[in-house]
Amino acid sequence: MINAYAAQKAGAKLELFQYDPGLLKEEEVEVNVEYCGVCHSDLSILNNEWGISEYPVVGGHEVVGTVAAIGDRVTTLKVGQRVGIGWFSHSCKHCEWCMSGNHNLCLTSEKTIVGRYGGFADRVRANVEWVIPLPENIDPAKAGPLFCGGITVFNPLVQFDIKPTDRVGVIGIGGLGHLALRFMKAWGCDVTAFSTNPNKEAEARELGANHFINSRDPKALETVANSFDLILSTANADLDWSIYLNALRPKGRLHFVGVVPSSIQTFSFALIAGQKSLSGTPLGSPATVVKMLDFAARHGIQPVTETFAFSEINQAIEHLEAGKARYRIVLKHSSSMTS
Repeated sequence: MINAYAAQKAGAKLELFQYDPGLLKEEEVEVNVEYCGVCHSDLSILNNEWGISEYPVVGGHEVVGTVAAIGDRVTTLKVGQRVGIGWFSHSCKHCEWCMSGNHNLCLTSEKTIVGRYGGFADRVRANVEWVIPLPENIDPAKAGPLFCGGITVFNPLVQFDIKPTDRVGVIGIGGLGHLALRFMKAWGCDVTAFSTNPNKEAEARELGANHFINSRDPKALETVANSFDLILSTANADLDWSIYLNALRPKGRLHFVGVVPSSIQTFSFALIAGQKSLSGTPLGSPATVVKMLDFAARHGIQPVTETFAFSEINQAIEHLEAGKARYRIVLKHSSSMTS
């Protein structure tokens, strides 16, 4: 039996829950969970904000742990090896997207916490292609958020061939944004942080920003018109997007990795005149996750985290819902979940 924490309905507190995972499939891997991040996507699934939740819900898709068991056809991992699991837990491996290395775009991909049980548990399973070895020089206590927040902000750097000579902006200095600043700085870019909170300037610069813009200051925004090759929006808020399109250079891109509440409104002329783009990406392929982890290890990139015991999971969720997380929350196993 697997011991987990589950919500029985939308908005409910998480309670101890047991389930039988059945026989391990040929290409599955079972992982002993050591650490698991708590992400805003977990909140969305727990509260059925996207209308796709199936109860009971066991969240948790930023898993770090050791391999407990492998299926008969798994040859790339061994028992005891430290690994991570993110948003995806399976892809078909034969569609055009999987065959081209874009497993994260597989139309039948399985998500770790959608229609199945995730990592708020003592063990969790995933198909081998999405169980990624963790480099030895990455701290496992902080690595969980790299498998969601980290790859989410790293993937656009690879997808759009961002160069060290590019000027980039990051909207929102939170769970995603602080990692974006660290990755983009290490990538070699000239980095500008946009935030509605001027008190975050010192920390944004410490995280990697070369420049800081108070996005509530219209004059400050005017000064960066025609400046950026890429602006990455990590915010979960509705903004005046025309301002940020105006801040792009010709051929610039306004790219979304944060889920904004409303439709994105803009005039097409702003796109046409400067040959500018609006776009979005979901996390990254297994190969890009490996590349991200290697880059993070090489440059000493890790998230800023707060740690809670698994037994404090409801307090951790309340802390995140209240907007108090600085900047990612990680749960740590300290004792048996059945005790």
